[in-house]
Amino acid sequence: MNKIIAIVGMCGSGKSIASDILVEKGYEKVYFGGVTMEKLKENNLEVNPENEKMMREKLRAELGMGAFAKILLPRIKEYAKTKNVVLDGLYSWDEYLIIENELKDNLSMIGIMTDKKLRYSRLEIRETRPLTKEEAKKRDLAEIDNIAKAPPIAYADYYVLNNGTIEEYKLRLEEIIKEIENK
Repeated sequence: MNKIIAIVGMCGSGKSIASDILVEKGYEKVYFGGVTMEKLKENNLEVNPENEKMMREKLRAELGMGAFAKILLPRIKEYAKTKNVVLDGLYSWDEYLIIENELKDNLSMIGIMTDKKLRYSRLEIRETRPLTKEEAKKRDLAEIDNIAKAPPIAYADYYVLNNGTIEEYKLRLEEIIKEIENK
């Protein structure tokens, strides 16, 4: 089985950029947030912060806190047979435990850390699904309170502080990726 790298961090920390870098290196991307978008479309619901939150919580109420890992695990295993895989946005501790139990020897986790004020300002200007400061704060608190998002971040194997330039961020990511690939 190939390498599996989970990218964890709070909303706006730079997870998607890290995932995109790995995709450029040939990794297959599994986007945990994509499950929410797929389910919203299936239910003919508008993609907005309120509906996204509702759907995330609904899925977890129905399938448990590891819902997204349960849904995506077959896809992850299939991809990992032939390619390295990046998990964009593993969220909850239960999701981590499910993935780790199945893929432990191949799994590494990178935590992306960014100062809250900077995350919020970046979220306000991002092109895809921008959030106001108040929406970002609500999302942070909901993810910490309702889905145990902090433990996977705290338990990451590697960390990147994303408070500087994009070049500094990419340089640190490259160092970590090289170390993981040489394990």
